[in-house]
Amino acid sequence: MILHIDMDAFFASIEQAINPRLKNKPLIVGSRANRLHTVVCAASYEAKRLGIKSGMPTQEAFRICPHLEFVPAEQGKYIWTSEQILELLKRWELRLNYASIDEFQMDIENHPDPLKLACDIQERIKGTFAITASIGIAPNCILAKLASKINKPCGITVLTPDNLMSYLQKIPLNKLCGLNGITGELFVTKGMRSCLDLYQKPSYFLKNLMGKNGLTLYQALHATESFANLPKESKPKSIGHSYTLPRASKTPQFIMAWIRLLAEMVARRLRENNLESKTTHLWLSGPLGSKNSQGQMTWQNATNDGQEIYLRCLRIKLKSKNQLPMIRALGVSCSNLNQPQYDSPLFLEAKRREGLLEAIDKINYKFGDDTIYPAIITLASHKHEP
Repeated sequence: MILHIDMDAFFASIEQAINPRLKNKPLIVGSRANRLHTVVCAASYEAKRLGIKSGMPTQEAFRICPHLEFVPAEQGKYIWTSEQILELLKRWELRLNYASIDEFQMDIENHPDPLKLACDIQERIKGTFAITASIGIAPNCILAKLASKINKPCGITVLTPDNLMSYLQKIPLNKLCGLNGITGELFVTKGMRSCLDLYQKPSYFLKNLMGKNGLTLYQALHATESFANLPKESKPKSIGHSYTLPRASKTPQFIMAWIRLLAEMVARRLRENNLESKTTHLWLSGPLGSKNSQGQMTWQNATNDGQEIYLRCLRIKLKSKNQLPMIRALGVSCSNLNQPQYDSPLFLEAKRREGLLEAIDKINYKFGDDTIYPAIITLASHKHEP
């Protein structure tokens, strides 16, 4: 059995806990300090009830609620809190998996009272950090993550063989991890509406529909998992970000701005994890029913520089045989990861670039993420094309 801890509106909740004036108010956390030219990085539950969502342009959010409270993201706060939560969870001496900055998983296969454990964890997190978490318990990671979203905020849901089917029947397909974009739309065209529709499909159906990924999805849904074979501390095998646009775009500058933004987000996470990458992967998808375009290349020199990752993405795009006239979704990821080699750069420009990145990270850490950012990213904050 897996216990999945999902922090409730994590970034926004931290800001409300730090500043009592923001409590019980609709609040958004912007990915940059410019309140009208950025994207909603996180929204409080008071804002979510008004229809404001993560990924929404802040201009649209302020049209919905002109009196929104706005706070620019400060990644340092959130990383520190996440690390402290992880340290707190270690006290139960159960095998842990750090799923993401606001999600944690525990292997509770041999725990005598999982429900009491979940309650204890919720109380300890709330008492220590003044924020809440929702918890899901299920036979495997993907179902436990789904269960954690059923009774948000500050809820606990346990999926068992007796209630699993009834729960899955009520949950829309797009609530399942990874199915709120193009893949989910594909499943809908095949007559699947609920998570139960997907769960009951045989393995060969998903394999024929999605190839190896379909078989992996089937195995993940039906697995009985533990972390017994996982190392206690492991570095990620890849780091990536993706985004589905509100509608398909054919404007090259707008698409390039989004690739640049995703490359910068990936690069920041690489540096936070003290990693560099040699392999870059770019994925582009057109409107539903059209083909995808994807490719990857491996370079001799590893990097964690967003500009370099962006340039590598452009090279991959130019070499692609499948040039899409319209783009609806896109993703950038890096793999072949290693810790940086701290040899001094040979060339003056490389030394200057290394110093620039270090300075940018220090400024953004002190004054908030994206206090300094590449100018092209501004185009990505528009709802559609500029």
